Amino acid sequence: MMIEVYIDGATAGNPGPSGAGILIKGNGEHHRYAIALGIMTNHEAEYHALLHALKICLEKKYTSVSFRTDSQLVDRAMNQEYVKNKAFAPLLEEALKLSSQFELFFIKWVPSSQNAGADQLARQAINQKEAGM
Repeated sequence: MMIEVYIDGATAGNPGPSGAGILIKGNGEHHRYAIALGIMTNHEAEYHALLHALKICLEKKYTSVSFRTDSQLVDRAMNQEYVKNKAFAPLLEEALKLSSQFELFFIKWVPSSQNAGADQLARQAINQKEAGM
């Protein structure tokens, strides 16, 4: 069974307080995660959302996952296994290592309108952090 995973990273300011939103659907399951990330850039937040989601899926022992992201940067980096900005190389390397542990792994860019659930969770994580929760 293919599990669908929607991910998004968001920041309040760039850099600024950041959050990751992860929405997992499939196998009759529906999981939502809003994870505060601390201060970082929007691109870093997108990568950290991916890393958190990969780890969650591995912990849940999913074997086939299809990720959706509205970050063209993350989509391109994962599919081409290359980043132009070397600052992101360690994040990409970790993501590729984690993604290789699945029997099937796909990642695909989607427009923001199709990723609203993950975006809402990412923004919720920022708001929780700012409120001191």
